[in-house]
Amino acid sequence: MQHSPSATLLRTQGGVRATYAAFIATGFAFASWASEIPQVRDRLSLSSAELGLVLLAIAAGSVISLPLAGPVVARIGSLRTVQLMALVDAVALVVVGLGYLGGVVPVVVGLFLFGFGQGAWDVAMNVQGAVVERRVGRAIMPRFHAGFSVGTVGGALSGAALVGLGVGVTVHLVVVGVVVAAVVPFAVRGFVPDAEERAPEDGPAPERRSALAAWREPRTLLVGLFVLAFAFAEGTGNDWTSVALIDGYGTSRVVGILGFATFLAAMTAGRWFGPELLDRYGRVVVCRVMAAASVAGLLLFVFGGHPALAFAGAVLWGAGLSLGFPVGMSAGADDPAHAASRVSVIASVGYLAFLGGPPLIGFLGEHVGVLRALTAVAVLLAMAVAIAGSVRPLETDDPR
Repeated sequence: MQHSPSATLLRTQGGVRATYAAFIATGFAFASWASEIPQVRDRLSLSSAELGLVLLAIAAGSVISLPLAGPVVARIGSLRTVQLMALVDAVALVVVGLGYLGGVVPVVVGLFLFGFGQGAWDVAMNVQGAVVERRVGRAIMPRFHAGFSVGTVGGALSGAALVGLGVGVTVHLVVVGVVVAAVVPFAVRGFVPDAEERAPEDGPAPERRSALAAWREPRTLLVGLFVLAFAFAEGTGNDWTSVALIDGYGTSRVVGILGFATFLAAMTAGRWFGPELLDRYGRVVVCRVMAAASVAGLLLFVFGGHPALAFAGAVLWGAGLSLGFPVGMSAGADDPAHAASRVSVIASVGYLAFLGGPPLIGFLGEHVGVLRALTAVAVLLAMAVAIAGSVRPLETDDPR
């Protein structure tokens, strides 16, 4: 059934709002957990290497769910997938909040569930983001990811406030879990259909391909590697910024969490203002320049020698890597007919960074300290600069 232009516009606007809600909510949930990492580490008496292995549980859950997410989204739609995974994440936060009192095992179980929910939720909301981006007709995917960053900033700041007030990990995470379960399934009801509605004169719908076909596409795999580099840089910042400030610079816990929030705020700003740069200069040039800026910020964070310079480095680090992940998602969804399968593959490859990142930084941290271990991020960002041409839009020969 065809809708009037005004009805279509209203549905698109509703889809934009609902997509923002999905990104903000998952960011808030993630950062609520991440803000409690130092407290969980201290309560469970974990070394840097042991903490890296515990954090690996999130990545393991995500890596299992991501390849499944494409077929699931294609079958039940992005709306129902996000609603279901929000409930999974809510349960996971409650399990972590309560299990943290009992030991490492329940925390690992809860984090695995959390990663499983986050992975499929991520694919579904990116597929929806690509749909509404095409409807709007301009680059807005980075702004949806800015919504994720807004959620992470809110989660980090509220976590810092609660730590400062002496509120326990259990109360914090259980309350966040309840809020996610109560709010998210209703907030995303405005999602638009994943498949474009077709008029009879448009001819038959394109033939469905096997969900595995995207795994044999060189461009899709290269975009996945590109996303992996930025995911590694982002995930390292999420997991280790506060710990690196506390251990490497001798700051308090609150200052460490505020450093984490600063990193997230810079990434949010980059994602909000980035679309204008993408529209003007193109994906390839912008991503290469910003990746180089992120490396510079990372080195300043590590070698600055003073917390104030580390905060300045966190700003440049976060802003510089802000566009890589959303641009990769947009590149995967350039062809609407295969968006779900390609986004699923790209996200699956990208999330390998979350699988390998936490233990790698943790083990390096045992030998050279967490702060110095962060320099490993620069290697992958250099790779991203080299293969940035893979994210060039499919529909244009524009050399940018």
